[in-house]
Amino acid sequence: MNWLTNIFKPKQQSSEPNPIKPLVQEQKQHQTVSKKFLIAGLGNIGAEYVNTRHNIGFKILDFLASKESLSFETAKLGAIAEYKFKGRTFFLLKPNTYMNLSGKAVKYWMDKENIPLENVLVITDDLNLPFGSIRIRPKGSDGGHNGLKSIQQTLGTADYPRFRFGISDEFKKGQQVNYVLGEWGEDEKTKLPERLELAAEIIKSFGTAGIGNTMTAFNGK
Repeated sequence: MNWLTNIFKPKQQSSEPNPIKPLVQEQKQHQTVSKKFLIAGLGNIGAEYVNTRHNIGFKILDFLASKESLSFETAKLGAIAEYKFKGRTFFLLKPNTYMNLSGKAVKYWMDKENIPLENVLVITDDLNLPFGSIRIRPKGSDGGHNGLKSIQQTLGTADYPRFRFGISDEFKKGQQVNYVLGEWGEDEKTKLPERLELAAEIIKSFGTAGIGNTMTAFNGK
C-alpha cells in the first residue's frame, strides 16, 4: 500500500525558487517604451501655400517651433526640428513631398528614428469640422484627404493617430479647391493664435499623457 500512500501524499513545497519567475522579471526589465515621437504636420511647400488653410499642419509646427525657439533643418524628404520635453523627443516633420506623397516622408522618418506607429501623430485640415474645431483619433479613414490617403497607402494601415483641425466648408459649389488652397479670412486670422496655442498643447499632451487622455482633454474644444 506504500505506493497508494505516496500517490495521495501531499506534495511538500519546494524551497527552490520558481525557475520561471526570474525569467518573467527579466523580460519585464527589458521591455522598453519608446520615448520618441514623430509629429507630421501636412502641407505643401512654397511661399504661395504658407498661409493657406490646407497648410494648417505646417502652421501648427511652425508655431510650436517659434514658441520653443526651435529651428527647422532641411533634411531628406522634409524639414525637421527636434523638440525635447519632459524626457521625450519629438521630431517635428514638415514633408517637402507635397501633400499627395506625404506617406513617403512619414515612413522614411519612422524608419530612420525607429518610431513605432502609435507614436506618430499626423496633423491635417478637415473640411467637415467648423473652423478651429479639434478632433483627435487613434485611427480612422482618410476622409478624402490626399495626404492621409498617401500615408495609409504607404504604411499599409489606417491605424495611426491623427489630429484634425477644422477649416469649415463655407465655400460655394465647385469652389472647394480654391477654398482649401485659399488664405484665411480676417475673422479666422483673429482667432487663429488661440487655436495654435491649443494645438501646441495637444502635441505635448500626446507625447506625455497618451492618445486616450489627450482625446478626453481636447476633443470638442
